[in-house]
Amino acid sequence: MAKILGIIGGGQLGMMIAEAAKKMPEHISKIIVIDPVENCPAAQVGAEQILADFKDKNAIISLAGKSDIITYEIESGDSEVLKSVEKNTEINPSPETLSIIQDKFLQKSFLLKNNIPVPDFMEIKNIEEVQEGLKKFGYPALLKSRRDAYDGRGNFKINSENEIQKAYDYFKGQKLLLEKYVPFKMEVSVIASRNTKGQIKTYPLVENIHQENILRETIAPARVSEKITKNAENIANMTMDVLKGAGVFGIEMFVTQDDEIVINEIAPRVHNSGHHTLQSSKTSQFEQHLRAILGLDLGDTTLECPTIMYNILGSKSFEGKYIPIDLSEHNVFLKMYGKEISKPSRKLGHINLVAKDNETIEQLLEKLDGLKEKVTTRPSK
Repeated sequence: MAKILGIIGGGQLGMMIAEAAKKMPEHISKIIVIDPVENCPAAQVGAEQILADFKDKNAIISLAGKSDIITYEIESGDSEVLKSVEKNTEINPSPETLSIIQDKFLQKSFLLKNNIPVPDFMEIKNIEEVQEGLKKFGYPALLKSRRDAYDGRGNFKINSENEIQKAYDYFKGQKLLLEKYVPFKMEVSVIASRNTKGQIKTYPLVENIHQENILRETIAPARVSEKITKNAENIANMTMDVLKGAGVFGIEMFVTQDDEIVINEIAPRVHNSGHHTLQSSKTSQFEQHLRAILGLDLGDTTLECPTIMYNILGSKSFEGKYIPIDLSEHNVFLKMYGKEISKPSRKLGHINLVAKDNETIEQLLEKLDGLKEKVTTRPSK
């Protein structure tokens, strides 16, 4: 019997989960999302919307009452409320896993306890502990908010002693951790999945290029050695072995100067660096997530052709309505998220450039350079 799917968050990730769900009517009969933005992206593709904040207790309880299974596109949901409704509604990934991942200190402590490599870190309770930590780690180091930080938000890089007070004041009493800076060669990630039966599959390692802490490009496959690839995929599998619950997880990693792999952080959801799978793989990360939480066999994760994903971000020069982006290019796939208002660095859509006729990554990168101007946002008159 088909199930009613509840999603906490109705942004672009919720939108693409909903689109995948609509292609599985034998398994999912209806989609309901919680989102504070009226006519959110997921609602635009047919999801019913509960207009409320992701942490709204009453909204989560209402969603649980209407849904057979709940998942999330953002890790800001109230894990304690989710635990309280878990008896009556299936929730994946598990609220227990969500509560660990939501708190960066708990997340890194959990990984370290399970012998999974992470940068050196320590809990911070006062400014004196920041000073002590910097003596231990040296400069630069990263002061981070333990919760509600993503896309580089919630991080402060401390480069010298005279920045300590400014960094500490920046967080205004939030719970913090200090992390040793990793002078990485490359940022990479693995999209991994586990279904309710324990089956685990990973997509091939990808390379991520950030611009001011926001993902700009994902290159699939990553331009690294086979040894690095195998190491990263082994670490991803080790991570999935110890995390509870089913679903897709985005596992972000650094390649160090010594070609070692350390985990930067984990997202308990579909991930921006997995958008390439919409065209590069037989099974997209969005379908895979649904297959995982529904207890179906996981789909094929083979990379069928090299692909580059490029995020379309709001221009820094204005905020407001923008001229619709229209692109018609061979083997270039445009996906816009239905957001009417452009804001600086806001994720408005993406394109996937898919290699054909033995095109190389370098040739795709050249093609991308010629397309960037065409997908730049401009204010509408």
